[in-house]
Amino acid sequence: MRYTTLGSTGLTVSRICLGCMTFGTPDWRPWVLSDADSRPFFQRAIEQGINFFDTADMYSLGVSEEVTGRALREFGNLDELVIATKVNFPMTDRPNMRGLSRKHIVQGCEASLKRLGIDTIDLYQIHRFDPNTPIEETLAALDHLVQSGKVRYIGASSGWAWQFARALSVSERHGWARFVSMQNHYNLLYREEEREMLPLCAAEGIGVMPWSPLARGLLAGSRSGVGDRSASTRAATDTYGHSLYDDAVSWAVVDAVREVAAARGIPMAQVSLAWLLSKPAVTAPIVGASKLTQLDDAIAAVNVDLTAEEIAQLEAPYRAQPVRGHD
Repeated sequence: MRYTTLGSTGLTVSRICLGCMTFGTPDWRPWVLSDADSRPFFQRAIEQGINFFDTADMYSLGVSEEVTGRALREFGNLDELVIATKVNFPMTDRPNMRGLSRKHIVQGCEASLKRLGIDTIDLYQIHRFDPNTPIEETLAALDHLVQSGKVRYIGASSGWAWQFARALSVSERHGWARFVSMQNHYNLLYREEEREMLPLCAAEGIGVMPWSPLARGLLAGSRSGVGDRSASTRAATDTYGHSLYDDAVSWAVVDAVREVAAARGIPMAQVSLAWLLSKPAVTAPIVGASKLTQLDDAIAAVNVDLTAEEIAQLEAPYRAQPVRGHD
């Protein structure tokens, strides 16, 4: 495994972050693995040097955090690991159980700490921006959590570059804890973040953690087209994923990945992740896995160094498309 620092912080993280949305309870989504079925993934990840794990309170409505916390306490040394979780999306349909108000952020953090079974969250992230709460209230609440020792670093997930820049400015003006990471939608099939968000992150020393790095399996070669729902249970039932990739996607990009992978004799997933890892702003793609071979491909991708010619071949077919993933 290779390691780097998260943006301009001194926090050392593996170049692959294991996304834990896949682990929790199938009662929430049919493609989610149970506690027992999830355990081998955490064991393999830690054995192979991954020290970075990302979940959220809304994944399996808290069960993902419980599963993640138990597994990391069993298989790892918590002092060596970096545990990230998120807050914003609804936990119930009742008032004050969603959003980024001071009340929900503080209560959400305390609930996540209990479910994870830890004293401090290494990276606490807003799970999208909240248009109904002043950013000053959100940032003050996050700073309170940092100052009280319940959170070490704070981050954000997807949004417009102007929103993120404004948040950084507000924190600086008030002397509050500042976002150190951006978890955004970025992969070979969706590169709109290169226009504003990635240059902003590079200039401000923000670590970038792309989600959906394999475009819901399209960049791993597991689907014959954007409309192919037969590859897996998730492909068939993930309605949010269906909204991210449609006919605006250039299938020529997938063909380019296939050609580079064939020439190297490695899986397409390794090529797609290696491309992300070649980008200076990217700290660690967030990789979800429902099969151990998928996790193994992600780990192997860390040691794949693409040539300039291969990168150009992969990028050439891309065409601009609407912004997706901010909602």
